[in-house]
Amino acid sequence: MSADRQWPWLLFGALAALPIMLEYSPARAQEEVDVELALAVDVSLSMSPGELDIQRQGYASALTHESVVDAIQSGVHGRIALTYYEWAGDFSQRVLVPWTIIATAEDAARVAEMLTASPSQSARRTSISGAIDFAADLFAESGYRGLRRVLDISGDGPNNQGRPVTEARDALVAAGITINGLPLVTNDGFTTSYDVSDLDIYYTNCVIGGPGAFMIPVNDWDQFAEAVRRKLVIELADRRPDQDRPAVMLAQAAPAYDCLVGEKMWRNRSWMWQER
Repeated sequence: MSADRQWPWLLFGALAALPIMLEYSPARAQEEVDVELALAVDVSLSMSPGELDIQRQGYASALTHESVVDAIQSGVHGRIALTYYEWAGDFSQRVLVPWTIIATAEDAARVAEMLTASPSQSARRTSISGAIDFAADLFAESGYRGLRRVLDISGDGPNNQGRPVTEARDALVAAGITINGLPLVTNDGFTTSYDVSDLDIYYTNCVIGGPGAFMIPVNDWDQFAEAVRRKLVIELADRRPDQDRPAVMLAQAAPAYDCLVGEKMWRNRSWMWQER
């Protein structure tokens, strides 16, 4: 058959195969889960090695707790997709747990083992906006389809690098992803000139957002594991945060706040160095 006569048949074959290709396309192959949950954990230099270890152990303990496993299994599908990464500066993000299904206590135990297999590695600066933008890429590539998508971000200071945190927050919320917060309002570790005394209010006004967004402050490291556990149960069971204990603060619960406070403190500090 000549080339001129062959190409219509090739075109017909390609068109005939198109419905089959669409039927088995990656978009249709996405596994359904109740929640796509990204855990973003601060490992900036203001965190001591002991605090970094408390964080890892706290998340591992919370994920394997009976109440959290029950919350996962009580969902419509009885399973979630979870990823865990640590962050610091604008381009300092490290994925410890890629997107992984948790449906049983055994699944949760395997994730906990991944969290405790190696020590945390701290890095300079604090870019909450960078951590949020990184989450946007993770959600876009998750391969799962969740009834809800949630970014759970913890940190011990305000944004001081990267684009304004409110810009990153608003972009992620516009994509249908809720951002919840776990501000570390503790007095231990390394106190720096970049800390703010009302980090819980900062998170409420500048970081969290989306339907039902909330944050739970950690005032003492002894409270960390319990706070993570409570937060996960609320997120996974889709409970109303305002029905939980009073320490939970909802988004937009306070007046306007200067969301560039971290950047201003860093800039002022830089000017001081230049003057010396």
